[in-house]
Amino acid sequence: MDRIDKKILNILQKNAKITNAKLSRMVGISAPATLERVKRLETTGVICHVTAVLDPEKVGFSIMAIVSITLSLSKLSSVEQIKEKFSELEEVVECYQIAGAHDFILKVIAKDIKAYAEFINQKLTRIQGIQSIQSSFVIDRPKDKKILLLDEE
Repeated sequence: MDRIDKKILNILQKNAKITNAKLSRMVGISAPATLERVKRLETTGVICHVTAVLDPEKVGFSIMAIVSITLSLSKLSSVEQIKEKFSELEEVVECYQIAGAHDFILKVIAKDIKAYAEFINQKLTRIQGIQSIQSSFVIDRPKDKKILLLDEE
């Protein structure tokens, strides 16, 4: 990956809807060459996917929680099964296996506190192998960055 690829990635992270013509002007190479580079970045998996990022509150989801999960090793059948269960839960928008005081951190979005309670009581607590669940509710998002700034040098 060279300087031009990094410049393309920085631009696309800020505006994935930019036209190829405009992108090519910004990076200083021809439109066909730009398109070829973007396709290569997609094919090699550098660009994982392109999506629209929604504001949860504006589409009716007022609860965001960070949920810390500790597993019970004595009741644990498989960490892989736990990961699969977490990935199947529609309320879980991000899941991280971590090292430290807890085993997993989940970012959970729910329409309201009642929906969140149903998620905890009807779904999360029924997963075998979970020892403890600790919820922290997000009250503000002063920084919610989705961009990885790449050094273009």
